[in-house]
Amino acid sequence: MRFLITGAAGFIGSNFVRFMLDRYPDDEFVVLDKLTYAGRRENLDDIADHIEFVKGDICQREDVEKTGSCDVIVNFAAESHVDRSINDPGLFIRTDILGTHTLLEYARKNEVKRFLQVSTDEVYGSIEKGSFSANDPLNPSSPYSASKAGADLIALAYFKTYGLPVLITRCSNNFGPYQFPEKLIPVLILRALKNQSLPIYGDGTNVRDWIYVMDHCSAIDRVMSRGSCGNIYTIGTGYEKTNLEIAKLILQSLHKPEGLITFVGDRPGHDFRYSLSAKEMNQLGWNPQYGFEKALEETILWYVQNEWWWQPLINAP
Repeated sequence: MRFLITGAAGFIGSNFVRFMLDRYPDDEFVVLDKLTYAGRRENLDDIADHIEFVKGDICQREDVEKTGSCDVIVNFAAESHVDRSINDPGLFIRTDILGTHTLLEYARKNEVKRFLQVSTDEVYGSIEKGSFSANDPLNPSSPYSASKAGADLIALAYFKTYGLPVLITRCSNNFGPYQFPEKLIPVLILRALKNQSLPIYGDGTNVRDWIYVMDHCSAIDRVMSRGSCGNIYTIGTGYEKTNLEIAKLILQSLHKPEGLITFVGDRPGHDFRYSLSAKEMNQLGWNPQYGFEKALEETILWYVQNEWWWQPLINAP
């Protein structure tokens, strides 16, 4: 099998390529990445000899065609930071929607066997009680989540109209190695290491369902191999934590005082709680293998031991 994995110089994508190389060493893997601020060749240095890397933009048909024919496309390529989407929504609409369309057209032309669109729990908006499941209504709150919802709908339309073998996964909040230091957990870890204040939006009671990145990778692999085309799969773990709880756990692990926590003004359209069902994933035989506390400890240790990776990013735009 020949896989095209877009956006795989980023956080989740680079971890996914490692996962797949380990599990399927005889398959071929092509990475297409534009290398924006969050996509770095350094994320792939340890596996560079085992993949084909193509620098390119998923919005540009010519760049996508440079990758050659493939059997499976996994689309991680996206702008994904909510705060940045509030400041520059057009960039998110271009990459997340138009880029996905370009890939779908390429997949249709080349008759791929699977097209897996990696989406997010944020397309559903906030939920007070219970958990969202695959076919619940979409109610995005930010330009980022709206752009991902749009990409999902276009992908499903290609399944219904053209019979393209599309699969969609929507996952809860990821954490783990190589996560760009703009997201909550790496921000808090790195600021705590430097004895700087830990900024928490609002009163810190916003709740997220957390998943270790390698559990997400195994879930995507399971959907690719056993999922039914045209379906959406929600990937939740039940590891729900408030932002304030996350901050306290990180400070406790690093033996830092809770006095470093600082509450800041809430961001516009901040969803209060995300939660996803894993019922369909359980039916495919998938369950998370990493407990939250142990995975968080391993993640903290990775950042402690890999200052070479994050130090150049601290002042990144």
